[in-house]
Amino acid sequence: MNNKILSKTVFYLVVTTIVLAILIPIFFFVSSSFYSGYEMYRFPKPMFPETKFEFKIDWDTEYNMYNLMIYEQSEDAYELLISSAKPKDFRRYLKRELSIVKEDEEIEADFAPAKDGPIYLTYKKNMFYNYVTFFSITNKAEKAIVNSLMAAGWTILISLTIGSMAGYAMARYKFKGKERLSVSLLLVRMFPIVAVSIPMLVYLIKMGLNNTMIGLAVVYSVSNIALTAWITNSIFLGISVELEEASIVFGANKIQTFFKITLPLAVPGLIASSMYAFLTAWNDAITALILSGDNPTLSLVVYKALGSSGAMQLAAAGAVILFLPALIFTFIIKNYINQMWGDVKF
Repeated sequence: MNNKILSKTVFYLVVTTIVLAILIPIFFFVSSSFYSGYEMYRFPKPMFPETKFEFKIDWDTEYNMYNLMIYEQSEDAYELLISSAKPKDFRRYLKRELSIVKEDEEIEADFAPAKDGPIYLTYKKNMFYNYVTFFSITNKAEKAIVNSLMAAGWTILISLTIGSMAGYAMARYKFKGKERLSVSLLLVRMFPIVAVSIPMLVYLIKMGLNNTMIGLAVVYSVSNIALTAWITNSIFLGISVELEEASIVFGANKIQTFFKITLPLAVPGLIASSMYAFLTAWNDAITALILSGDNPTLSLVVYKALGSSGAMQLAAAGAVILFLPALIFTFIIKNYINQMWGDVKF
């Protein structure tokens, strides 16, 4: 009894550790995408982003300027941020560092009473400021999203078309070297895509497909065709040959049998393969840098933002934008994936 309790305890501890190892980084970059520049580099960093800030404004009679101070809860005191007599200086600072968007006239009207004595203001933060700014300052961000969708779509189409046919041939026909071919498919999957992309660049340039999403998808498909063939081979082996034979007996030809009987039963395997193909194309940045640097995908844009921008909160916003479509796509197809493990619903 004690051994059983100990085993369960260890199991749950391991599972909890794995879950936390996955969720903590996700929580960090999602929360970072809502931080302002001031919060991002504050110490200690708040666990959750602020939705508003409290300020104290007073008038410096000696220098004829306003002092803008922010309330620090950890120190229970106000900290000086900026001193100026020009509303535009405060507007720029509030926008850049605190994600607060105000007009010069509004700031001037809010600050004016401070000449008679210190005043206290509360400004709400624009929670989606980093996302809006990411698109406004990042070159070709909107086009990059379209490029990523096109590259992922072409990768899925090429991988499923060729890979499923190869998987069907391996499952239904006998030929010399069949077992070796099955193992070789896994070996192809082990090759890094970036290693294939460098020699492939020469051929893509000759065919006029460099800096195109089709050319990029062709390279992504190299490993995914092998994986699709391997997955669908197992699926087709699990589909009874007698079903196909019965269909032919009742008058259907081989093509009709494949599309009406075999292919619908293989949908879970095809969906699983499409998930791997999508994630390969959607998340890759290095291969895109080599093959389509002048026509970037979203992952490449985020990769460049991480390397070139000092504003990590903007890069985090880009990472969330990159992460969401993959998450949505996975949730859409999860029911089909479950069918591969016995939860079959036709």
